[in-house]
Amino acid sequence: MATSRQAGRGDKSVSPTVAMCRLTAQLLVDPLPTPSTAAGRVSTVVEAVGRVLAVQAQDSRGLRLAVRSRTRGLAAADVDRAFAERAIVVTWLNRGTLHLARSEDYPWLHALTAPRQETLLRRRLAEEGVSPAEAERGVDLVERALVDQGPLTRTQLRDLLDAAGIPTARQALIMILGYASQRGVLVRGPMAGAEHAYVLTRDWLGDLAPNAGAGVDRDAALAELAVRYLAGHGPADDRDLAAWSGLTLGDARRGLMLASDRVEALDDGRADLRRRARGARGVSVTAVLGIDGGGSRLGEPGDTGDPDEDAGSGDGRDTGEKAETDLEAIPTRLLGPFDPILHGWAARDWVTGPHRGIVTVNGIFRSIALVAGQAAGTWTMPDGHVALSPFAPLPPHIDAALRAEAADVHRFFATPPDPTPATSAEG
Repeated sequence: MATSRQAGRGDKSVSPTVAMCRLTAQLLVDPLPTPSTAAGRVSTVVEAVGRVLAVQAQDSRGLRLAVRSRTRGLAAADVDRAFAERAIVVTWLNRGTLHLARSEDYPWLHALTAPRQETLLRRRLAEEGVSPAEAERGVDLVERALVDQGPLTRTQLRDLLDAAGIPTARQALIMILGYASQRGVLVRGPMAGAEHAYVLTRDWLGDLAPNAGAGVDRDAALAELAVRYLAGHGPADDRDLAAWSGLTLGDARRGLMLASDRVEALDDGRADLRRRARGARGVSVTAVLGIDGGGSRLGEPGDTGDPDEDAGSGDGRDTGEKAETDLEAIPTRLLGPFDPILHGWAARDWVTGPHRGIVTVNGIFRSIALVAGQAAGTWTMPDGHVALSPFAPLPPHIDAALRAEAADVHRFFATPPDPTPATSAEG
């Protein structure tokens, strides 16, 4: 499983060193520890989300499992609490699909990705039989209802639009809600039973709500995107960044160029953070990126705020123990559907191996068992219990590790919420 796989351009392969660096960046080699307090657990959720930057979120169980696999000891209830405290948010961002992000990252991510969505949304609305006038009226109706009634579920919004004669069949409702998201009108906010209710962005996020991208410097946002992407996905190249974000290749290249003081070009054509503390236990996303607790950028890379003073370049060239590439030593993990490891680069064969047609079918990305850095099987929870389907017989120690992972998945979903009151302020 440690063999190189072709990725990106035809002349570029994913070596064991590159795979190890990427898996480390994704927090799959050394997941974040979990504090004992409710506030600490919410902070850990936010940190894990911040490392990946934007987590595919059309599957609500999958987004929670993405947090589980990158932390130790958290529960699904901790993710729900982070939503309730408005620290994380789900809306349409990268590639016009639902993503989970830190609330503080929403303004600039939305400003970068929303303009790319408009043409696609208009085309999809037309395909679903929604005229431009009906789309505009639908967004206005949804906005007024959220102003008057507060958070509403998708079913409630469908009933509202149906009563007004706005098409909602097939994917029409989702396209209208996506159009409202693209306008900055709504996001997915609090939980309403088992689903996220929709809420006005300005009510839920307050000062973080966008005003048609006003106040967001595009070049600064592109540079931040490049740095933050590499923090969770490096080493990677411009095509990887463009494929992941949905932005143009030109934008990806400009972002990397603008971030050249924090990014290092590698010999294989990829790039990584200039001073990554690869695999360092306890290094937070804010420390890796040089951001202080208030979200402000620390000093220049040479300042004492940079924790990576003595770290290597991120491509394994400073060998020794820091360049360990034994993929067999990577913890065996059960990853949920649509896990970020399957969406973060232009090619995913280095993870799926010869099983890509099983892992992803018709746009659906299945839950996988990650063994030595590659997919070794798929799994489901048809009755609330993990059912594993390995691609081949597994050795006893791997089978035991997967059983332990299955038990942890059950614990993750079964742990009750912490009774400590949430700290969210009214927006």
